[in-house]
Amino acid sequence: MTFSETIYRRIRRAADILRAGGLVAFPTETVYGLGADADEESAVRKIFAAKGRPADHPVIVHLRRACDIADWAINIPPAAWQLAESFWPGPLTLILKRSRRAKDVVTGGLDTVGLRVPRHPVAQDLLAHFGGAIAAPSANRFGRVSPTTAQHVRQEFGESLDLILDGGICQVGLESTIVDMSGVAPAILRPGYVTAEQIHSTLGIPLAAATDASPRCAGQLASHYAPQARVEIVAVHDMESRYAALTAAGLRVAVIDSSVSGSIPTASQIPIARDVEVYAQQLYSTLRAVDEAAFEVALVTLPPEAGLGTAIADRLRRAAGPRDDSI
Repeated sequence: MTFSETIYRRIRRAADILRAGGLVAFPTETVYGLGADADEESAVRKIFAAKGRPADHPVIVHLRRACDIADWAINIPPAAWQLAESFWPGPLTLILKRSRRAKDVVTGGLDTVGLRVPRHPVAQDLLAHFGGAIAAPSANRFGRVSPTTAQHVRQEFGESLDLILDGGICQVGLESTIVDMSGVAPAILRPGYVTAEQIHSTLGIPLAAATDASPRCAGQLASHYAPQARVEIVAVHDMESRYAALTAAGLRVAVIDSSVSGSIPTASQIPIARDVEVYAQQLYSTLRAVDEAAFEVALVTLPPEAGLGTAIADRLRRAAGPRDDSI
């Protein structure tokens, strides 16, 4: 991809900021990341402070090339190399046994590290100019809706970050699939754009289920990816009655669905695409639109739980998870 001179200069400036220990928000194909030099403990700690992220939550290390995982991991199984060859650059994170290079601040004190090679051309060029690895969770306050545009990042952090690289709307819109490769058999810890079906087809072996003994990783909390509004998952046939009950109680209610009609006013309907890939790309912007319109509750139906629909359903269930500030 050929960049304009303006974005090219900003990428070079971002690389300089990272080398100086600063924070840079940058686009990936999944969501925008909040990045710091993965080799500098003090820089990575700034990520946790900015997000309000608990120190025991690992962050993913972004690499330029698949071969770089040998610097960050040990005992890499052949299946990990197979997945890297098939899906990198792309929205897949591999959990592997950490090398000495991976610091506790990055791994949350675990003996594993999460690694991925992003596909977005701005992320790729930033990694090339920086010349190192970038530790980066999503560029939002901890537990809230992930950003899929540079404007979302500005809404989260204002002018407090050293630089925000604008790479347009994220193509995928959901965080990467996380696969644990540190155990006896591969296990999906977080569903994403790379599906269980694709992974099974690539490896030709059964996938294990995540267990309580699986490594901690991003996106495992019961409440996550949540807007300020309360999110409720409702069956299609219950939508109108649930909407009526909540509005009768005096609440401002939004309905997120691709096919709602009937007695629900148009002003309360927030449309979302039927196509599952477009749905995934639009999901976080739609949840943010709920808050921007000052709705108190958002009602949503789940897509069919197969392929990418599994990841969308996972995000919606966590957005609807129990919160201390629920109304």
